[in-house]
Amino acid sequence: MTGLLKPSPFATSSSRAGQGIIRTTLLPPGTPSLSTLTYTYPLKLIAPSPTSLPQNGHTILLIFLLTYGGGLVAGDAIDLSITLAAFTRLALVTQGSTKIFKTPNRSTTSRQTLDVRIGNGAGLCYLPDPTQPFAESCYEQKQVFTIEDGASLCVLDWVSEGRSARGEKWDFWRWSGKNEIWTAPPGAVEHGVSSKQRLLLRDNVILDDKQSGLAQGLDGRMDGLGVFGTLILHGALFENIGKHLMDEFMQLPRIGGRDWSSSADAPKLSTKEDKRAMRHRAEKDDGLLWTAASVRGFVLVKFGAREVEGARRWLGDILREEGSVQQEFGDGALLCLR
Repeated sequence: MTGLLKPSPFATSSSRAGQGIIRTTLLPPGTPSLSTLTYTYPLKLIAPSPTSLPQNGHTILLIFLLTYGGGLVAGDAIDLSITLAAFTRLALVTQGSTKIFKTPNRSTTSRQTLDVRIGNGAGLCYLPDPTQPFAESCYEQKQVFTIEDGASLCVLDWVSEGRSARGEKWDFWRWSGKNEIWTAPPGAVEHGVSSKQRLLLRDNVILDDKQSGLAQGLDGRMDGLGVFGTLILHGALFENIGKHLMDEFMQLPRIGGRDWSSSADAPKLSTKEDKRAMRHRAEKDDGLLWTAASVRGFVLVKFGAREVEGARRWLGDILREEGSVQQEFGDGALLCLR
């Protein structure tokens, strides 16, 4: 009969909106490769050809994490699952800040969930651009990392004050971000076992204008900062940059210490000390504050600055000066810091 629709020859999709899956594997004779890469609107994943680093021969998988329209509208949800097989390396990057658009009410929230499992000897370098929540937006983010012994992890999680060009200063309703890192038994990632053994680290940030306790809202608590962020480092691949950050933190000027920068009696500085002094002056000019701590085998860094570019410049300078992140994951991993 005419007018009747024929059944579709394609299988019905079981994927949910915003769902993505990334899985890596190690092909003979030891070549890292993507075994699974799927995504649904509004999430988009782009994977260029793998790159072999000339300095050490390691193959790096690079994936761009994107959203259609450059952000999340009210009620959007991203759910990304990543599994890294043993001895594979992935650099996960973005092409710009993730915009969180205005929501009609406080009960409508945009969400992003990241579930990552990293096998022995594998490494993830996740250096995205900051999220940019617009005025009257609500956003929740949860990132859970399950790691086997010998896994390496670098995660940058930062948020800006909004659209500063339009006068927005922490005018969103709510932004929350939680990072959890758990141990996994040997072979759990390879065999698809999802059980967790022990919680190693939990970092939770909640920015809520109703909980600020001040009449002027969140802006009154941010002390002039325009961006706030967290950097988490763990494992052999990030051991050198973690040590470098801890060493640089110990060299920060202390309250009551003498400032030699403008003194005629200043001692002669080595090249490294001169670079450090220049960075300290830049930090002061950019209103940048930071602290670092070593916790359970992790290096945890908290930082803030008056503007995103100041924080971007500071972190990029430190990572490029030390050099091990580029050496182990390539220049593409630092795309957000250019």
